[in-house]
Amino acid sequence: MSSIRIALAQINPTVGGLLANATLILEQAKLAHAQGADVLITPELALTGYPPEDLLLRPAFVSQQQQVLDTLQEQLAGLAGLHVVVGHVDSQGQQLFNAATILHEGRRVGTYHKHQLPNYGVFDELRYFQPGDQTLVFDCKGVRLGILICEDMWLPETPAACLQRGAQALLVLNASPYCLGKQGQREQIVRDSAQGCPVVYLNLVGGQDELIFDGASMVMDDAGQIVARLPMFQEALGVLDLICDAQGKVTVQTGAQEQGGWVAHWPSDEAQVYAALVMALRDYVRKAGFSSVLLGLSGGLDSALVLALAVDALGAQAVRTIMMPSPYTAQISLDDASAMAQGLGVAYEEIAIAPLSTVFDAALAPLFQGLEPDATEENIQARVRGTLLMAISNKFGGLLLTTGNKSELATGYCTLYGDMAGGFAPIKDIPKTLAYRLAHWRNQQSQVIPERILTRAPSAELRPDQTDQDSLPSYEELDDILERHVEQNQSAAEIVAAGRDAQTVEDVLRRVRFNEYKRRQGAIGPKVTSRAFGRDWRHPIINAYRDVR
Repeated sequence: MSSIRIALAQINPTVGGLLANATLILEQAKLAHAQGADVLITPELALTGYPPEDLLLRPAFVSQQQQVLDTLQEQLAGLAGLHVVVGHVDSQGQQLFNAATILHEGRRVGTYHKHQLPNYGVFDELRYFQPGDQTLVFDCKGVRLGILICEDMWLPETPAACLQRGAQALLVLNASPYCLGKQGQREQIVRDSAQGCPVVYLNLVGGQDELIFDGASMVMDDAGQIVARLPMFQEALGVLDLICDAQGKVTVQTGAQEQGGWVAHWPSDEAQVYAALVMALRDYVRKAGFSSVLLGLSGGLDSALVLALAVDALGAQAVRTIMMPSPYTAQISLDDASAMAQGLGVAYEEIAIAPLSTVFDAALAPLFQGLEPDATEENIQARVRGTLLMAISNKFGGLLLTTGNKSELATGYCTLYGDMAGGFAPIKDIPKTLAYRLAHWRNQQSQVIPERILTRAPSAELRPDQTDQDSLPSYEELDDILERHVEQNQSAAEIVAAGRDAQTVEDVLRRVRFNEYKRRQGAIGPKVTSRAFGRDWRHPIINAYRDVR
């Protein structure tokens, strides 16, 4: 009988932060070594961060990464007995490979090149990498371990090749982005592809531009059961033992749950998404070099939710709020915005926009003579607010957060250069109905959002007695249509066949199509649904195609 100890470094590297990422790996290696680990695995492309995108087209970047890897190899030499599996880019002449190299006592045991290169959804690895064609199985204290990288596990032939070479357990390095339901999908894919072999599945954690990496690393035994998980949206170090009996059967021992980094409980959808948004916002702000944020408060749901997220991500001292009432702003909006800001302890100011809007209206009056007021005048108010917020951002250096949700962005119920102005959109991929669920969930933890914000009819308050449903169907109906069309790729005919009103469907899909130009100019935001606007949605702006019913 033989036994080896495996450590999983669920870490949060920064794309392009080569030295800092190497230091992070070295720190984890020292911790793992102190706990008696024989093998430490790091996430996919841990040394460069994922995805490095067009940095890979810069020879100097690839060369510097190689130098950092060489230095890391030397630094790890003193950790006797420890094998460190490092995710990195490997350069072979003019070709690049998504690679994993095993470093052991100052030498390289072997390098594996990822076979399956995803080129769908948010992925475009074929733009940069060549596929590998060799397996890597190495022996550690009598146990044969196969190395795979992410997508390799999603197609059964790649793990099968490892098993044919005698692998008794699989170590899988991943940078698998989060979306709702992804964890269950991962588990089933691993179960189907493992063919009765234990799998140690390590995933990256952290926010990178639009992508969220949730961690949630897992260990599956030979019966296809998940025997341990690391937490979601947190860095962690997990340690487990693989026990190999005289017949070559490998079993997994992870110790008690809630020890060694492992967690026993799985969060609800609302808890997952809220934690994902908090981490994405924190990482974007800090990795981009900002120390504070600001946002416009309206007294409505979306800005209230973004404020709660910002405070939970960065602390009240790093958040500034501006309330900019128009002549149509209800007193209860002012009261609720002020009460929430005061309750959370954030900076709060009010700037009335009526005087500025009046100046714009007067300047345009000769051109608009004889024309009735319409959305033009409403949008002027929104653009005055955007200008004020950007001025404050410029003067004090805080990152301006936009507060639009997915339902609004899908239908264009937002103002370009107005409420769309800003640098990061935390709830860009959150449908309005999910925004309500998240707000209720956050209030269950502690009451931070005034209850009236959750119960009153949503309104842009840009004209008298305005509500969102003057222009849109109910959010329950709207979000169902949008989910079917955007995420499930259903046509108008399919949505109508599912029971939705034909005229409403036609109007919603027309809005989605027409407002692509707005979305292209909006701030980026984190992806949490199966298909988000941005790198996951690549529709042409000039588009003459129409759904045929």
